Amino acid sequence: MESYTGNKYITVLMTSPDREEATKIARSLLEERKAACVSIFPKGESYFWWDGKIDLEEEYLLISKTREELLPDLIETVKKIHSYDVPEIIALPITGGSRDYLDWLGKETKDVENKDVEK
Repeated sequence: MESYTGNKYITVLMTSPDREEATKIARSLLEERKAACVSIFPKGESYFWWDGKIDLEEEYLLISKTREELLPDLIETVKKIHSYDVPEIIALPITGGSRDYLDWLGKETKDVENKDVEK
């Protein structure tokens, strides 16, 4: 099995307060080709500091896979849709993986000139 190591690709973690918003974010990122895949996981509990106290919210977790160069555009899109003042948008490098999957990821996302990648 051929594998890839490097960090041209990233995984972006985001949370959302409800399924409707999570779905809207996922569909927008996919339609605009700012992500090749967005997985939505059911509500979990998030504990965090807010306004000087520990707070708790039930949130959906979104995990998107994309190219590192698309992160600024992805953040802009999420912030336009998201209901939070400070939405969680955290990028982690993909340091390795299946060559086939990562080739697919690159093919299904926009290039740096904002043109769709040829299929």
